[in-house]
Formats: sequence, structure tokens, C-alpha cells
Amino acid sequence: MTAAPGVSLIVPTFNEAGNIDELLDVVCAAIPAGWDVEVLFVDDSTDNTPEVIEKAAGRAPVPVAVLHREVPEGGLGGAVVAGIARTGKPWIVVMDADLQHPPHLMPELVRAGEQAAAELVVASRYAAGGSRSGLAGGYRAAVSGASTALTKALFPRLLRGVSDPMSGFFAIRREAVERAVREGEGRQEGGLRPLGYKILLELAVRCRPHGVTEVPYEFGERFAGESKSTVREGLRFLRHLAELRSSDKRARMVAFGLIGVSGFVPNLLALWALTGFTTLHYAVAEVLANQLGVVWNFALLDFLVYRSGKRTHWSGRLAGFAALSNLDLLARIPLMVLFVEWAGMAPAPATLLGLVVVFAARFLLVDTLIYRRRQRKGTAAVRTARNGRTV
Repeated sequence: MTAAPGVSLIVPTFNEAGNIDELLDVVCAAIPAGWDVEVLFVDDSTDNTPEVIEKAAGRAPVPVAVLHREVPEGGLGGAVVAGIARTGKPWIVVMDADLQHPPHLMPELVRAGEQAAAELVVASRYAAGGSRSGLAGGYRAAVSGASTALTKALFPRLLRGVSDPMSGFFAIRREAVERAVREGEGRQEGGLRPLGYKILLELAVRCRPHGVTEVPYEFGERFAGESKSTVREGLRFLRHLAELRSSDKRARMVAFGLIGVSGFVPNLLALWALTGFTTLHYAVAEVLANQLGVVWNFALLDFLVYRSGKRTHWSGRLAGFAALSNLDLLARIPLMVLFVEWAGMAPAPATLLGLVVVFAARFLLVDTLIYRRRQRKGTAAVRTARNGRTV
């Protein structure tokens, strides 16, 4: 006989006092006999939600606890990671507290994962039989559809088989998360560093679960409270996408190159202005104009590509980046001479090869020295839930 599944149900909450009783009633009624289920609310509320949960826990037939975080680090995604750290069952199920995710489907997600031997089960609004009718208005529906399309386009391989990467209702085997922690120890590419409310995307990309299956569901109407989807959360989501995409070194190199090319625009504009409206010698003007391109490149790289790799003050990072960017001017000419005189290359291909060599060297130096990517350890949050108290 197969042992009954063990499930940790994690519910992040923010001012959800009006939803707690109904949610727990439906969840407890849906739990099959013999299942080992624990419920943990991870709360960032500013109202009396923790007290409501504590009172409701007294009449629940399964263990119910609340972790109230004094500092809501990482937003909703950070709440889920804190919940993972405080629980221990083999299956982790995540759902919202507003009942737009039908709680009675929780056992079906776990059963689907067991039957398919999958480590990730997504409750999908876009799978056959699913619906997103609960999205309020055409604006939210359009934003949801556009976000889904953008996300799948950025991660076509890692999100293969996931029709709804923006879903907040899913089940994942704890082993998938723990494996990501083990394999990611000390590396930028591993570990969990959630930002904002799309934690499924974080888990799917960082944990790379073995096997994915889906369960269609109808996204329902909100039972009580207000939507947490705001313009600010949308901007955090875009930042999170950029950080996830740039966690791969090859992707960072591509972004580094594209931003470097874009730096020619302010460089050339400054050179045109300095030579056209001042009496500066063109060589001096080029050196000055190059600094504007350096600042442009640094600003974009620092904000978009290396948002999570900052270990020093911005002025120190800028000084190091500027030094490396200006040193390549000195490196390209000797390299070109070397390729022409010693290797017998023509000047044009020798110049191009010199640019490639210097670009690769500059990327590696910036990536490892200024932002210290290899020294990152982003896994501690999975082990320890900080800034919180359990009641």
C-alpha cells in the first residue's frame, strides 16, 4: 500500500483577515483521510490577520501555524521561501488566501504529481479546461496574458510544459528545492532569491524540477480583500525577470555586449557636440566622450544585469568599471599590432579580433571582480526564515 502523502500547505497573507475562516473550512474539508497535512500562513499584514489565524487554528483538525514577518523581505515570493524553511513535508503546496485558487483542488495537485512522478504540478488557467474568468476587467486579463507570453519567450526551455508560469497555485516536491540549494551553494546560478509575487517562476527556473504536469482550474472571484497586483509589483516582476534571465553567465555576456553596443550612441553624440561646439582636439574629445559611454553602460548593467551582485558602494563599482573600460583602449592597439606583425593578419580582421578578445576579458573581469558573481551564496533563506515570529 502506498503511504499517504505528506503536505506542507503554505499560504502567504497580507491583510486577509476576512478570508481566513472560509479558506480553512474549505481546505480542511478537502483533506483526504489519512493524509499528513500541515498549514502555515506566512503573514506580512498590517491588520489583525495573525490573531484571526491563531483563533481559527484552534478549531482546525490539522496543525495550523502563522509566521508573522516583521520585515516582508522579498515580497510574496520571500514569504513562500520563509514558509519552505519552516516546514518539512515531502510536498509543498502554495496558494493564495483570497479563494481565487480553489482550495479543494489541493489534493488533486499532489495526486497528479504522484501519478506522473513529477516534481512540479501547476494549477493552470491556460490548460484545456481552465479559465481566468476571475481576473477583474480587461486590463488585468491583458496584463496577465502579456506577462505570460513574455515569460515563456524568455525561458522557452525551462518553462516547457508550463502553460501558466504566472500561476500562484502549485505543488512542488521538497526534494527539488533542496537539490537546488545543494547544487547552488556558493554559485550565482543556484539558490532562491525571490523578488515580488511570482514565486512559481523563481522555483521553476532555479530548481529545474524533474518532470512537470498541470491541473486545469478556474480562477475564481475574490472572496474578500483587495488585489495585491499593483504597478509597483509589476515593476518588481520585470526586475525579477531580468535577474532570472541574467543568472546564466552566457545570458549575462550577451546582455553585456548589447549594452556595450548601445553605449556607442551617447559616445558619438558627445563626440559630435565636443568637436562641433568647442575647440577641443578630436583625440581629447574622444577620450571625454568615451566617459559618457562608460557611464551609460555602467548604469544599465548595474540596474538591469547585476542588480543582485552588488557588494560595494556604487561609486566603487563605477570607478572599477571605468578603469576597466578605459584600459581596453590601451589593450586593443598592442593586440592589433601583435596580430598584424606576428600573425600576418590584415588590419581590419586584426582589429576585429582584438575587439573580441578585449570584450571577453572585460566581461570576465567585471563579472568576477566588480560584482563578485562567484562569491554569491543565495541559499540561506531556504534554511532560515529571518525577521519573523511564529505564533
